[in-house]
Amino acid sequence: MPTHPFASLDDYIAQPRVEGVALSPDGSRAVLTIATLQRDGTGYERALWVVPADGGGTPARLTRSAKGETGAAFTPAGDVLFISARPDAEASDDGGQAQLWLLPVGGGEARALTGLAGGVDGIAAIAEESGLIVLEAKLLPGADTLEAEAALRARRDKKKISAILHEHSPVRFWDHDLGPAEPHLLALEYVGLVDELPARAEAADAPDAPGTADAPGAADAAGPAQPAPGAPDEKEVPYPAHLPRPRDLTPRPGRSADTAGAALTPDGGTLIAAMRVPEARGGRFRLVSIDVATGVHTTILDDPAADLESPVISHDGATLAYLRFETGSPAGPTDVEVWASALDGTGARRLVGGWDHWASSLAFDADDTALVATADSRGRAPIFRLPLDGSAAEQLTHDDFAYTSVSVDRATGALLALRSSWVAPPHAVRIERGPDGSTSVTPLASPVSLPTVPGTITEIETVAEDGAAVRGWLMLPEGASEAAPAPLLLWIHGGPLNSWNAWSWRWSPALAVARGYAVLLPDPALSTGYGLAFIARGWNSWGGKPYSDLMRITDATIARADIDEMRTAAMGGSFGGYMANWVAGNTDRFRAIVTHASLWALEQFAGTTDNSEYWQRIFTPEAMAANSPHQHVARIRTPMLVIHGDRDYRVPIGESLRLWSELAEHHAAADGTSIHRFLYFPDENHWVLKPQHAVIWYQTVFAFLDQHVRGAKWERPQLLG
Repeated sequence: MPTHPFASLDDYIAQPRVEGVALSPDGSRAVLTIATLQRDGTGYERALWVVPADGGGTPARLTRSAKGETGAAFTPAGDVLFISARPDAEASDDGGQAQLWLLPVGGGEARALTGLAGGVDGIAAIAEESGLIVLEAKLLPGADTLEAEAALRARRDKKKISAILHEHSPVRFWDHDLGPAEPHLLALEYVGLVDELPARAEAADAPDAPGTADAPGAADAAGPAQPAPGAPDEKEVPYPAHLPRPRDLTPRPGRSADTAGAALTPDGGTLIAAMRVPEARGGRFRLVSIDVATGVHTTILDDPAADLESPVISHDGATLAYLRFETGSPAGPTDVEVWASALDGTGARRLVGGWDHWASSLAFDADDTALVATADSRGRAPIFRLPLDGSAAEQLTHDDFAYTSVSVDRATGALLALRSSWVAPPHAVRIERGPDGSTSVTPLASPVSLPTVPGTITEIETVAEDGAAVRGWLMLPEGASEAAPAPLLLWIHGGPLNSWNAWSWRWSPALAVARGYAVLLPDPALSTGYGLAFIARGWNSWGGKPYSDLMRITDATIARADIDEMRTAAMGGSFGGYMANWVAGNTDRFRAIVTHASLWALEQFAGTTDNSEYWQRIFTPEAMAANSPHQHVARIRTPMLVIHGDRDYRVPIGESLRLWSELAEHHAAADGTSIHRFLYFPDENHWVLKPQHAVIWYQTVFAFLDQHVRGAKWERPQLLG
């Protein structure tokens, strides 16, 4: 009998999972965000657990509520901050929106720090040495105070108004409509002792208190209740007096406060934010310095040819680091550069210029002499040290894992992070360097045990048509051998600027391995972690080397004695779905193809996706036409399973609707029957995230694969009706 949860889809979705880690300022504790399946199996609830940061000890649960908790962070005093829609017992009218909460380090009940009518989206930045937090929240543009904003929201709800008037782009993002509320950055001053909050709030509500206005022109945001605009008979409800009052740092922002990162100086006096500069249908990000006391904005770094993102500030408050992305074009991909400057933007210089990697997860090292970053690298994502003095990058981890969410223990220089691979879901670890430069990695205690993943994993590599090395991971089921070769599933990653290097709960090859399939996870041209030249091989030509790379590494895989070359299938989502469609129209070597959230007609897609300006910028019109899979629909011979969610705005549902229509036009029988299938989710997005729908997704995929690859009888999942 299987000793792993991958044999049963119900057992799989019920696996608890680690979603985040935060390190306390003194380096002694870590808070883990743990997601567990709800009792009805239709969603996940999240709670915070505390564990020692040295790898020992026993996990202890910190929070418990029906609404759950996310976004854990620490104050300088060691209190735990989090976001939750749990009810506030002290609120006169709790609207059920997510608010910022504080759990005191000394013990006691958690207490809400905000009471915004539209809730809090997240924590943008926390000052290391003062009681200041900057929050992300959305406010309606038709109101000048928090009270008026709450009243306007109430009237829209009462009238059941959902209409949005757009005056600029963009209008959608991934799975949700933008507007009518606009993103803001709000400064919130708090104190470490929760008992002081009521007195502090009363002081902030005094008419002569500085910095209480929510926007320019708001004479007294905390003054007497006034009639809401357009509703003279309705009175505004004052902002809760027991809470510290947020101050708006981005009044009338439009979409400029759709930030690409923000950081506070240690004293909380200055916020550096990557703020959006609208440009026709798109925009770029520049770095803006905001004086927290006055709200004055000063642009410190702006490059019309690049995006400047992910700012971080050194512990001494003197140095700013950020990422620079040059604007792309059909001519080729551009690099992701790491830059540093003084806090005011002067003396800007590029770091580790010869380092052919794309950095992420930036943080300053304990002594401010280097940055700590992660980057994709040959099917892994190690941690690197990037010195500020211009010397070469140093790789700190050398295992087969992908690292994310790196934080620095200032007392010891140790690092905390999440790491994962295709055989280990995300788990928190501590990374320490020895006197000899060696690195040790210690898993932290956790309430979640790592599941046993079925089968084995190995690397596979081949040589492409142009001589480039193309590699990937091959997962093999138990018992695969020359005597019993396994059917092969080619699984193509999305992106396309991506790599098969980290665990995904949504796309789990282990589920296929548990059902006897070998799964090939290749990184073809356009994949990250192999240098800019490797990406350039497929630029403006998605149907070229990315396709031939996939066929080459598939050839190398089926040459193995433990793989059945006669029983193969291909699948992918997003760009992987594009590639699955391209494969379907250019070869009949596979017995079945699964295409999820796929690009089908590129010209149509480029004008309807939520980020149309980008897609039309990276292709020439000629390449867009030549690389569009819909051109080859008449040549398709392989049964296809088409899957899409209607709430997908990145790859709109029109792609699969057209694909399905054209498959029927060219290949349906006279009575309308077809070898193809279309699985449609009216209320899912790009990924299909609801656990009950994930089960249906896999049931349908495996039934389709088993029918065409293994010759099994088609079994329609029962809950599809």
